[in-house]
Amino acid sequence: MSSFATPEFLPFALDPIASHTGRVVVFNDADTPLPRAAKRADKLTRGAVARAVASAAFGKLKPGQGLVLNWPAGMQAEALQIIRLPRKPQPAELRKAGLSIGKAATESATLICLDALPPAQLVQAALLRAYQYQAQKSQPKPPFGAFQIMVKEADAASDACTGALARARAVHLTRDLVNAPANVLTTESFAAQIRDMAALGLEITILDEPALEQAGLRALLAVGQGSASPSKLAILHWKGAEGAPLAVVGKGVMFDTGGISLKPAAGMEEMTMDMGGAAVTVGLMQALAERRARANVVGLVGLVENMPDGTAQRPGDVVRSMKGDTIEVINTDAEGRLVLADVLWYAQQNFKPRAIIDLATLTGAIIIALGHDKAGVFSNDDALAAQFLRAAESVGEGAWRMPLGAAYDKQIDSRIADMKNTGGRPAGAITAAQFLQRFVEPDTPWMHLDIAGVALTKSDSAHAPKGASGWGVLALDALIVAEFESG
Repeated sequence: MSSFATPEFLPFALDPIASHTGRVVVFNDADTPLPRAAKRADKLTRGAVARAVASAAFGKLKPGQGLVLNWPAGMQAEALQIIRLPRKPQPAELRKAGLSIGKAATESATLICLDALPPAQLVQAALLRAYQYQAQKSQPKPPFGAFQIMVKEADAASDACTGALARARAVHLTRDLVNAPANVLTTESFAAQIRDMAALGLEITILDEPALEQAGLRALLAVGQGSASPSKLAILHWKGAEGAPLAVVGKGVMFDTGGISLKPAAGMEEMTMDMGGAAVTVGLMQALAERRARANVVGLVGLVENMPDGTAQRPGDVVRSMKGDTIEVINTDAEGRLVLADVLWYAQQNFKPRAIIDLATLTGAIIIALGHDKAGVFSNDDALAAQFLRAAESVGEGAWRMPLGAAYDKQIDSRIADMKNTGGRPAGAITAAQFLQRFVEPDTPWMHLDIAGVALTKSDSAHAPKGASGWGVLALDALIVAEFESG
């Protein structure tokens, strides 16, 4: 796993502000008296903090942004970061402050003078933004230093951050999985990593190819039949409450060449991220287990590799799904929906969930529609979609509701089978979702999240440096807290 330094929670004191040798962070708003940490830093620097806060540059900052004084005179610190923050900040402002701290983090320890400010949102955001993936570097950079949090009540702050730390670790895990190259993270090594998560209290089941064949998941198996890596279905069950579970299904295409319908060479290296839905599902299940969520949630991830071997499925092949419907394969690069179709049906037949959510880096069309700031949300249930959109907004993860409708079914009707696996370029993300809906029982609340645009970004995203974002762990966890936890 990437370097993750658990924060230290310390009783608030003024003396460490002078003696700390790493970075020191204080807070203040414009045109307000200096809080006691900022006041001590101001005294040590002979008024530098007050002058900075009174400057036009500070006045132009938005809440959560800051100024940095490098090697401040009168202090041992290598840098003093002054962040603009109201005395009673909103959660989004605390997250922004944490992101500013995490982005500026170095290998030196960072002393954050929170005092009476609420810690959880800020600390979680700082840990998320300070993430760095260096597993493949022969000479990795030093990991970022510890965050030392000085607060009015250290024990209470530590307790308040338990969930935040579990979520941050889960997002780090998700990013590690998405960032990992396909020759390192294979269907077998991913399944082994999932199997080890039983130590957290998760019930783990791994179905191999003979078991998948026996269960009838032939659409999933068809995707991986050209690969030397065996296809698998991994099931992670957290039983933190009684009753029917929420089922979360993740697409786990470990590498996607497009199969016989081969992708262009340019950009194909990024197809290591085509297992992003599975990574989010696994990260979410870790978060639920670590924070001992009072919820019954089962995560299912279909693990395959789509390769153009002589045994690979061909355009024009017809495969029979677990449900029994036949699918004409028009394009072997529309493979993720074949995987999800079988896993969605398996989840419903074996777990009778109260609701089912799938995540997938499914279509390039969703990137054309929404870019890289929002995931596409498709649902047969208005209440579930609204609940998720509120949850995503509450944690700062972008999402947008997209339409479904019977009119789109015409695009995926097949002349020789029950359906086609693609309806062409028009409304490509919608017809993909419409395809998946055919594998959802009519009375089961269902939501499909197309995360192709948000799973891996080429510039900094809301919570992360460029690369894997871990989008979805926070939003789904917030949804479960709000709607699926008991007591």
